[in-house]
Amino acid sequence: MKENKEFYRRMLAIAIPIALQSLIVSSLNTLDTMMISTLGSETIAGVGLANQVFFFFTMICFGTATGSSVIISQYYGREDYQSLQKVNSFSTIIAIIVGLLFTSLAILIPKQIISLMIDDPSVIEAGARYLSVVSFSYIITGISFVNGVSLRSTGNPRAPLVGAIVGFIFNAFFNYILIFGKLGFPALGVVGAAIGTIIARFAELGVLSYAVTRYDSPLRGPLKPMFQYKSDFIHRFMRITFPVIVNETFWGLGQVLYSVAYAIVGTEATAAIQVVVAIQNLAFVLIRGLSNSCTVIIGNTIGRGDLDNAYPYGVRFLKMGAIIGTLVGLFLALTPNISLQLFPNLSPNVYQLCVTLLRYMGIVFLLKGFNAILVVGVLRGGGDTKYSMYLEMGSVWLVGVPLAFMGASLLKLPIQWVVLLASMEEVTKVIIGLIRVKSKKWVNEIE
Repeated sequence: MKENKEFYRRMLAIAIPIALQSLIVSSLNTLDTMMISTLGSETIAGVGLANQVFFFFTMICFGTATGSSVIISQYYGREDYQSLQKVNSFSTIIAIIVGLLFTSLAILIPKQIISLMIDDPSVIEAGARYLSVVSFSYIITGISFVNGVSLRSTGNPRAPLVGAIVGFIFNAFFNYILIFGKLGFPALGVVGAAIGTIIARFAELGVLSYAVTRYDSPLRGPLKPMFQYKSDFIHRFMRITFPVIVNETFWGLGQVLYSVAYAIVGTEATAAIQVVVAIQNLAFVLIRGLSNSCTVIIGNTIGRGDLDNAYPYGVRFLKMGAIIGTLVGLFLALTPNISLQLFPNLSPNVYQLCVTLLRYMGIVFLLKGFNAILVVGVLRGGGDTKYSMYLEMGSVWLVGVPLAFMGASLLKLPIQWVVLLASMEEVTKVIIGLIRVKSKKWVNEIE
């Protein structure tokens, strides 16, 4: 009983701040979509597609951060602070390099990038204007993302939460005055939304930097040894982290291709998808909290040498994920009109598409939530990064993407059926992933 209480205490101490942070970030994205929705379906679609570029970038950062968090969690469990500082600094350098690449492409060829996803000129114009400006936030976002995950992995989920709150306040305020031209500022539309995002990212990074340098954080240490990497360190880092980076990169690219498939159906379908995804991200916050908590707790447990408890902890998290996923999914499917009250300015056609999509995506939510904990929490938390890479990439590229394009291009199906075909990825992942969990081969101690 005492051990169970300690488990749930630790789980809640990590999961609640992460869930709150995720809620704030998702609320911020939803707020952006709400404000932009007043500018028309073409603008919603354009900004949504431009954000697919940002999403793809953050997936690479997410792969880098969560891959390194597997190592950091175990080093933190054995109190090897110098090694975890090296891991964090190396991950930050990767995020900066990737951020430079994405920023350069978004500034130089924004229209060409958006035109790869849709051929509507008005959508391309709106998306390109937003993308060319918002890309200046990418490098800052990458640094914040990596260090936020590292802070959580070393027992400090509060600082990323505070950073998200500050970012939300800054973004909401500057979006409002710059999109609509308040307080004497000009009405900049989508460009104003992009500038608001840049300001918010700087504010968030300021909070995280303060937390690392001001307090006695395990991430803080002498700079010179922190950036000295020997070949054995790089080999160990890449062995664990590279599969996760590849996993998230190609998974993220798969999600972008889903957007391309949805865009084939039409501009209104694309706009409806952006609205529904914003709502789904709000609903996903508890799952994100659980999955990240699972990664940290299982990683710390294995790092302490307590391998026997890794499997029962993983099963416990999966059960909680199934319960939460079912409840939230039923809410989305049964009460779409409640969720859509956040978007009062949608056209009648887009609104009706959103109602239909929420019913379908609510049903799939159980599988998505369960898989997030299975892959990100259990398999990665146990150091089984290579298998989770094969599982996710195979499910997306061999199942989800081909079925989505078949439904949109060949069969000319309505958007809800295209979404349902794409979600076959989740069915595949559950079946194969559970077999791996039961085998216990995912429990790996990093040397």
